[in-house]
Amino acid sequence: MLDELEKTFKALSDKNRIRILKMLQKKPLCVCEIREVLKLAVSTVSKHLSILREAGFISDWKDGKWINYKINERPSVIVSNALLFVQLQVEDDDTVKKDRKMMCCVDRNVLCCKN
Repeated sequence: MLDELEKTFKALSDKNRIRILKMLQKKPLCVCEIREVLKLAVSTVSKHLSILREAGFISDWKDGKWINYKINERPSVIVSNALLFVQLQVEDDDTVKKDRKMMCCVDRNVLCCKN
């Protein structure tokens, strides 16, 4: 249990990973869409996604040329409680609000073709 708790808190120790979780609580996204909102390198976003997946926060699936990421539908109790905490505590953050607005403007069909 302590190992899972440590992974959970380490995954939440970066604001960009929290921002990713907040975005994925709204809808599934691909790396290009997340990268566009966060303005980070694809490799950095991929590393953040890997940490979140390893901790049990997210899952992914392949859809044609895209790998989509979403909130894990069957998280452990610890991860479920952490997700609820993030959902409730960070909802009104200005950065999260800006991210939500940007999410409405990202189009994977345009973004993924640029890279």
